[in-house]
Amino acid sequence: MTQQPHATPSPTPPPVWDKDHQRPEQSAAPTPGGGPDKGWMTGGLVFAGVLMLVNGVLAILQGISALAKDDVYDVVGDYIYKIDLTGWGVIMLVLGVVLGAVGYGVLKGAWWARMTGIFLASASMVLHFLFLPYAPVWSVIMIGVDFFVIWALATAPDRRPRHRTAS
Repeated sequence: MTQQPHATPSPTPPPVWDKDHQRPEQSAAPTPGGGPDKGWMTGGLVFAGVLMLVNGVLAILQGISALAKDDVYDVVGDYIYKIDLTGWGVIMLVLGVVLGAVGYGVLKGAWWARMTGIFLASASMVLHFLFLPYAPVWSVIMIGVDFFVIWALATAPDRRPRHRTAS
């Protein structure tokens, strides 16, 4: 009778890597909608934060110039929404400071900054529409920038870590 050698337990199988080259326990949380994470969407979020910072600085400068001299801007035509330039200076100055702060928050990944950024970009869009008689080309450009900021903030994937629940 031959004795069979004692069977040794097989070593632990190597970990299975997913398509993102991460272990399953380290894989990223699924994005809303169940699709893969889009890097260009995250890049759009960063770009939106930078645009908000730059838009804030430009609004501050625009507000200072409207407050300093009332002859910087000429009214292009008769317009139903009339606000004097001192009022516009204060509005643009306040909007610029708040936009800069929220843009910084978006770049830092603050949870409150995305919703606040959507609200502020919407307000900025409306204010630039009302500012059309003073700077028509600039206002149309800024309306387009605000539209992109709203889109980027609304569609970027959520980067907060999700807690797994035990089933």
